Amino acid sequence: QVKLVESGGTSVQAGDSLRLSCVVSGVPFSRYAMAWFRQAPGKEREFVATIHRNGGSTIYADSVKGRFTISRDNSENTVFLQMNSLKPEDTAVYYCAADLSFGGSLYDYWGQGTQVSVSS
Repeated sequence: QVKLVESGGTSVQAGDSLRLSCVVSGVPFSRYAMAWFRQAPGKEREFVATIHRNGGSTIYADSVKGRFTISRDNSENTVFLQMNSLKPEDTAVYYCAADLSFGGSLYDYWGQGTQVSVSS
């Protein structure tokens, strides 16, 4: 059974930092590209960042570039999202996703999400 379990979401103030984690089980983690998406209330889910299976390449949405950093620890089957200089518009449910292909638009597996709320 494939499981992606996000954690780390909470309520913070604008300008604060937060790190999200996603632990993956049931698949060979090191073979999968990983990504973070988010969905704000009343909006469609949007791409945030993705990382190659070897950690050597990353892609970010323009809205988070320079503030967020995606990383992974293949020995711990975990992907992280370090979020700095948080803004109220970053408020959303954050999801991690896994796919064998890097940079694609479709992902095979998804987590259940973790809520991030940023107040001004």
